[in-house]
Amino acid sequence: MRIFESTTFRFIQNRKVGYLISGTLLLLSIGSLFLRGLELGIDFKGGMEFVVESSENLGVAEVREQLTIALGDEPDEVKTFGQNALLIRIANEGDINEVRALVLGQFQSGFPNVTHTVVKSDIVGPRFAEDLRRGAFQAVFYSLLVIFIYLWVRFEWRFSLGAVAALTHDVLITLGLFSMLHHLVPFSLQIDQAIIAAFLTIVGYSLNDTVVVFDRVREYTNLFKTEPYEEVVNKSINNTLSRTVITSGTTLLVVITLFIFGSEILRGFAFALAVGVIVGTYSSIFVASPVLVELRLRAARAKARK
Repeated sequence: MRIFESTTFRFIQNRKVGYLISGTLLLLSIGSLFLRGLELGIDFKGGMEFVVESSENLGVAEVREQLTIALGDEPDEVKTFGQNALLIRIANEGDINEVRALVLGQFQSGFPNVTHTVVKSDIVGPRFAEDLRRGAFQAVFYSLLVIFIYLWVRFEWRFSLGAVAALTHDVLITLGLFSMLHHLVPFSLQIDQAIIAAFLTIVGYSLNDTVVVFDRVREYTNLFKTEPYEEVVNKSINNTLSRTVITSGTTLLVVITLFIFGSEILRGFAFALAVGVIVGTYSSIFVASPVLVELRLRAARAKARK
């Protein structure tokens, strides 16, 4: 099935528009990461986390006040979590069973006419959280390094730089959106191990799309030897456009379904994948391919001056 037949969109010739869009998004993302930071989950922050489900909707301010009485200190965070449930984070290194009993007991005494159930409880020590943060960073960094080496072997170093530039672009923009939107949307955008898995999935998905385009570029470079390199790359993108749109569209449909009908815990994961699919499809056309063209043109100009 092909939805685009013989298209002649001038993607490469209009690459400066892509530079403007990507540059703006990257500036906003990096600025937000510095100014607002990220909402780290218990995996990377440490402490205790409880999800308490009640038979009635309870106010966050009231619950925070009750927990302050029970714990002797204000909890790090109390926020709504799905329907009639609250997410509670406590920076406490004590016994989780004792703290859980204390939290549940305060709910029962503070709201006696409401039924309460602790549906989830987790604890992560600060040293373990630091190890997880370091491991997550290394997982993303080394995945990009291995991809760079793989593409260098399969194609050449210019293809590697183009692909890694696109992947870095995708990860930074997705992280930037998590930074900009946390506490502003009605679902959790905590950075935890599941979200790191989503980022690695985004890297793999975006790479697959980029490699398909690069494979066609290499094929067309041998077929159209007399044509300018910009035209060859542009033809390659247009030729693979149908496959790109159909693959991205069907993947996005599944991810959006997961976001809408999945549980509250999966919404941050599905959101990351949805953003990653959109940005990854865009970057394979407007980042990876233009970087490849720019590097080739610079090499040709340098060779001509010699």
